Amino acid sequence: MSFTQAPYHNPLVPFSGPIHGGLKDGHEITVNGSVLLTGGNRFSVNFQCGFTGNNIAFHFNPRFENGGFVVCNTKQFGSWGPEERKMQMPFQKGTPFEIRFQVQNEAFNVLVNGNHFVQYLHRIPFQQVDTISIEGIVQVSYINFQTQTVYPAINSVPPVPSAPALPNTMYTSPLYPLPFSTLIPGGLYPSRNIIVSGSILLTADMFTINLRCGNDIAFHLNPRFKEKAVVRNTKINYSWGSEERSLPGFMPFIQGQGFTILIRCEMHCLKVSINGQHQFDYNHRMKNLGSINQLEVSGDIQLTHVQV
Repeated sequence: MSFTQAPYHNPLVPFSGPIHGGLKDGHEITVNGSVLLTGGNRFSVNFQCGFTGNNIAFHFNPRFENGGFVVCNTKQFGSWGPEERKMQMPFQKGTPFEIRFQVQNEAFNVLVNGNHFVQYLHRIPFQQVDTISIEGIVQVSYINFQTQTVYPAINSVPPVPSAPALPNTMYTSPLYPLPFSTLIPGGLYPSRNIIVSGSILLTADMFTINLRCGNDIAFHLNPRFKEKAVVRNTKINYSWGSEERSLPGFMPFIQGQGFTILIRCEMHCLKVSINGQHQFDYNHRMKNLGSINQLEVSGDIQLTHVQV
């Protein structure tokens, strides 16, 4: 069953919000944000039954104590069960993160920054979960809801729906062969999100993300490491327009490190966030958004996650 819920953007922490229709097998919830440098040593993501917090199906609780570890647990009728501890710490203070909670019949599967981290077997029926809450030393950029969809061939293209306002399609794979190309079902429209995650090679020179309309490129995103620049442009009738390079700070991509790019389509522009931080807006130069219906990724990266 598909999620049709809109994301939560920049929620204030502590945060508690409904999961409309509850959890179903195959659902995936993505939490993107950054760990704060100060204010404590813990944060948690809770999948609750109701707003009171007396019944928590899955408590995911990183603790920056005793070398760092993550506690998983369940609370029923106000009482905690036995802790399950993962004696590893995949998070760092002051550093962005992406957590993907995948709901499966037997367990929650948790990926951190694109890598499998832990599996937590259900102690109470996950169908009872109707609320997500977050607290502790984190700043959250967005909470996204989607349905896991795995295609047997990475570069195969799923059927194109007749209407644009459908749930996002998410591709899951340990690693994608590059160059990668896929249709954007229904094209772009305001409030649509495109997410691309991966790791940058240590020897990377550049990589490219294109949003295409036939032979034209509506949005060309091109990080260049020698120039320490993130170039944006549009190509119409085989001719490039004027480049845009301004950034609010330093180069947001680092060789040898992971990244998550969120491209959010608005009425007049694309809003682009990198590792949970808004970097720039790109005003639409091609106005027929629905005709922008192809995503391309290439260059010196390992591609681990694509959502269109």
